Order: sequence, then C-alpha cells, then structure tokens
Amino acid sequence: MRPALRQLKDLLASMRFAIALLSVISIAAVIGTVVRQREPLPNYVNQFGPFWAELFGALDLYTVYSAAWFLLILAFLVLSTSLCIARQAPKIARDWRDAKLSIRAQSLRAHPHHAEAELKVDAAAAPALALQRLQAAGWQARIDARPEGTLLAARKGKVNKLGYLAAHGAIVLICLGGLLDGDLLVQAAMRLQGKQLHEGSGAVEARHVLETSTPAFRANLFVPEGGKGEIARIDLPGGSVWQRLPFELELKRFIVEYYDTGMPKLFASEVLLRDADGERSARIEVNKPLIHKGYALYQSSFDDGGSRLQLRVEPLAAGQAQTLQGEVGGAALALQGTELRLEPSALRVINVEDFGQVRGSDEAARAASQPAGLGTHLGSAARDPAAKSLRNIGPSFGYKLRDAAGQAREYNHYMLPTELDGVSVFLLGVRESQAEEFRYLRAPADENASLQGWLRLRRALLDAELRQQAAQAYARAASPRADTQQQLLSSAVRVLDLFAGTERVGEVEGGLPGLSAFIERDVPQPERERISEVLLRILNGSLLELDRLARERQGVALPPPDEARQKFMAQAVMALSDAAFFPAPLLVTLESFEQRQASVFQVARAPGQKLVYLGAVLLIVGVFAMLYIRERRLWLWIAADAQGGTHWQLALASPRTGVDLDAEFDRLRTQLLSQPS
Repeated sequence: MRPALRQLKDLLASMRFAIALLSVISIAAVIGTVVRQREPLPNYVNQFGPFWAELFGALDLYTVYSAAWFLLILAFLVLSTSLCIARQAPKIARDWRDAKLSIRAQSLRAHPHHAEAELKVDAAAAPALALQRLQAAGWQARIDARPEGTLLAARKGKVNKLGYLAAHGAIVLICLGGLLDGDLLVQAAMRLQGKQLHEGSGAVEARHVLETSTPAFRANLFVPEGGKGEIARIDLPGGSVWQRLPFELELKRFIVEYYDTGMPKLFASEVLLRDADGERSARIEVNKPLIHKGYALYQSSFDDGGSRLQLRVEPLAAGQAQTLQGEVGGAALALQGTELRLEPSALRVINVEDFGQVRGSDEAARAASQPAGLGTHLGSAARDPAAKSLRNIGPSFGYKLRDAAGQAREYNHYMLPTELDGVSVFLLGVRESQAEEFRYLRAPADENASLQGWLRLRRALLDAELRQQAAQAYARAASPRADTQQQLLSSAVRVLDLFAGTERVGEVEGGLPGLSAFIERDVPQPERERISEVLLRILNGSLLELDRLARERQGVALPPPDEARQKFMAQAVMALSDAAFFPAPLLVTLESFEQRQASVFQVARAPGQKLVYLGAVLLIVGVFAMLYIRERRLWLWIAADAQGGTHWQLALASPRTGVDLDAEFDRLRTQLLSQPS
C-alpha cells in the first residue's frame, strides 16, 4: 500500500503532471470564453443544433467554471503544484544559503568558463584586492582561507530561485481564488442552510433563499425604475437559488444612449443604496461598478421593467375588435370569444433589424409548391437570405398566445410600417418555440399607413357572400357577353375559394400554394404555364373587386388607381397567401405604450479576488525572475607562486549559458585578472 501511495505522491508532484493539468484548464477556459455561459437551452439549440447542444450540455460546457470535472482538475492542479513547491522549497532554501565554499581549486579548471593569470601581488594583500574588484563589479563574495591559498566565492541573480516559488505559488493562489469564487461555496451554503434549487416553476419560497452569510457568489439583481431590490438570483445547473443581500438597492433613473443605427452605446443607472448604516447615492455604468463593503455591483444589462401597453385585438375573420390594457411581464389577459390568453412578454422601443434575413411566414412551403408561372408574376414575399441590410424600424411588441391546454406560440409585431422593396408593410412575426427564428408576415399598409386596409380585405376574402359578389363584378367587368361572363364567374368563384382555403386540394390550406396544387392536379403539364397566367389575372381582378365591395360596405373611399394602389394590391396578394400559414385566429397590435425601464445588475462577493490579484502579481514577478534574471556563481582561487607573486584561477558557472554569459566572462576576466597599476 505504501509504495502505491508513494507513487501517487510522486505523480502528483511531477512537473509534467502539473503542466498537463494546466493545459486542460487552459483549453476549458477557452471553451468557457467562446461558448457563452449560462444561456437558456433554446439559445444553444438554435446555435449548435439539437444533437450538439445536447452533447455539449452533457459535458457541462455551458457551465464550464462550475462543472464538477473542471473543479476537480482545478483541485488536482492546486494539490500537484503545492507538492511541487513542497518538494523543491527545501532544495532552494539549502541552495540559497550555500555559498559553495567547499569547492576544490583543482575543479575550477573543469568549468567551460575559466581563466588563469600570474599577478605581481603579494599573497597577503591579494585577497583584499580581489574582494575590492569583485565588489566594484557588483558581486557579494565570501572568503575561505586555506593553508594552500584563499578561495573567494561570489554569486549574482540568486532571486532566480525565488522566481520558481513565486510562479508556482501564483498558480496555487489563482486556482484557490477560482475555487473560492466558484459555485462550491454557494452549494456548501445551500447544504448548511438547508436550501433547495428553484427550478423555474412556482413562487420563490423561503427554502430557495440564502441568508446574507454566503461568503462568495455572483448573482443577478433585477430592479425596475422606481423599484427596489434586495434579493438576487444565482443561476446554477438545474435551476437557481436566490441570495438575500444586506442592503437594498433602489433604481432612481435608468439612462440609455444609442448610436445612429439604434444600437446602445451607453447605459447607466442612478441608484440609491440603503443598509443599516444609512444610504448613499451612486451612478453605476459598464466597467464602473459600485463597491460597497466587499460587494461589487456591476451594470450588466437592461430590460423592460413592466411597461404599460394599450393593445388592439383584431380578428382575422369576422368579429369585433377589442382594446386591452396590459403590462409587460404582467398578468395574462383573457380574449373575448376565445379560450386563448394573451401574455405580454416584451417591448423594444429601438429595433435594428437585418432585413436581409427577414423571411415570409411560408417561404419554404411556397418555394416547394409554387410553379414557375406564379413565381414569375408575383415574386416572393421573402427577401434573399444572402442580402443584408441593417435598419432601425422603431418599437416592437412581443406576446404569447396560450391555449386551454397550456400550449403557446410567440409573436413579435412592429408598431409602425416600414418600407421594403418600395412597399410600406407591417412586419408580423411568429415562431413556435425559442429555438426557432421569427418568420414574418408582411402585411401592406393602406393609404392611411394603417393595417386596416389589409385586414378588411382579409375578412372579406373569408366571407362567402362577398366572394360571390366580387366574382360576379369581375365577370361583368371582364366581358360584355353573357356566356363568357358565366364561364368567368365560375372560374373566379373557384379561384377565390381555392385562394381563401375554403376549397382544398389535399392538405394545402389555400393561398398561392392552393392554386398551385390545383394546377398540378387538374391541368396537363403542357398547359400549366398558360393556365397559371390566366388564373393569376382572374385572382388579381377578383381581389380588386373584393376590396372595392368591402370598402363600400364599410363606407371607406376607394383610393385612386395609381402606382401606390398597385403596390398595395400586389403585396396584399402575397400577404393573404402567407396568412394561410400564419397560425393565429387574431392579430394583436400595439397602439400606444408607457415605457418603464429596468436595470440588471451583477452583484458579486468575491473574497478569492484578492488571492487572484496577489497570484497575478506573483506570477509576473516569478516569470520575470525566471526568464530575465540569470543566476551566476563565480570562484576565484588565489595561491602564492615561486616568484613572490600570486597565481589566480577564475571560474564562472550558470545554469543558462549563451552569448551573454560569454561576454560577461570576458569582462570579468579583464576586471579581475589584470595587473595592478
């Protein structure tokens, strides 16, 4: 058993083992820097894909610095480096004290750097002269007088040995600081205080809140404008735990400044901190934290603090619109006539979007099913994904619609219309989960820069009576002949029914894909292109009549048939087609809002930080000492010769040889072995 323990101790004290551990930790630190830590899992699924996201999660790469394997390697590195220090420290101490006065004169000739000279100096006065010359050259020497002669031993750069201890001690201190400031102390505090993880469901209870005695932690504190916070959240693998702070932080004012592109260039918080000793005002900015009694408060980010919203709920089919008042992050709102509940989730006043990546709500389906004729005439509602265009397009509002079964879809709508390809459109986004990107429906703005024109046409398309009337009006306008009118009427009714989705071909729900499926099923291949053009003309003419009839029914004036009108109808056709794949029976738009900002602070209590700083200083000193300070030893043997003078032997040794050492030896030989004047 003892030989095995001795072998284990030797392995841990091995320099190679320590270097291997340090290399692994360095690689892990690179991973922890490249891969953003503690993000929601859907973010990683979206970035890496389901397989790699699950694999990286199993390896704890999303929480590298608190992963068990990382902390274990860190602990082994501390142990290994400490054993290295323990093994080398006695040797270094002995070497520090040893002046090497026991060396024999005959062995000096064995050194690569040695020289001899006969000097006309009396044997009694020679040691004093040699000592004087050594001191003038910056050497501290010790003298050993022997019957046959005198040995002078000198040394320079002995702090090089201390560099080894400083550098290795620095590694121990830095690793200990990392262990202290990691999650180990938080988990230990949870066990000692009997606390449990909060897994994200249900209210936060006392069993989830740590007391103020936790020695080290990093937590996020969310404080809305005008609000106060004294409990911060610590994110841990599998959930979170809440940390009670020994002070209260009130956010008096949040300040944010933007670049011309709409990107934030400065955000800061004016706060009031209160504790048992009183209160103090401060301003916290990025890289300018507030330090208070061992706690550091950093400006981490900002969020919505519960902005008040006025919303308009528009049914996409027949029905009455309703106005609701809500609050971001507040209670869910019941929607009349449905089992859905609306959950306001976000408000962004400034939005910089890449329009090269904005996609239509049914880009993939339409690309797969639409024949060449339809694409040639109407184009695609989706932009080329290779194109890139950044633009600030104003406020957006995010919400979720949750059904009775608890299933929810997420929506993101822009408050104001924006111009795309020369057409003013409203961007209405939807996604099934956070792992997906938003897909955008581009509903055209009418002559009043409103969404009502397109919604009116959408509702009219779903009205069977209005579709029949529009088909009749189109047939009468297209031909004066009764027989031809009857054929056009039949075709127009069929086209509108297919487009509205009331008549389906297989599983296709309408829109342009519905027309495409009909053509592929019922039209021979040679006739498809010609029939596509005919059906598109019928569709466009019928929709013009449908829009006119819907406006007459509501008493809305028909705009002049100019270019703007043509662009509106062309985009309306594409948006109506995509609406068949927009999974919502209603549309929620933002009418007005009262913004309320919130700050997210990182609160850190890091006693290991001082160890890390001390270790960094020692590491710099140690590396400098080992690399730039060369240890040298010098011996000078002086013995009387037969002519009444003295014979001098000089030797110089160093663990690191080179051109510099050669040059230094040449200087020493000139200084020490020259005849006295």
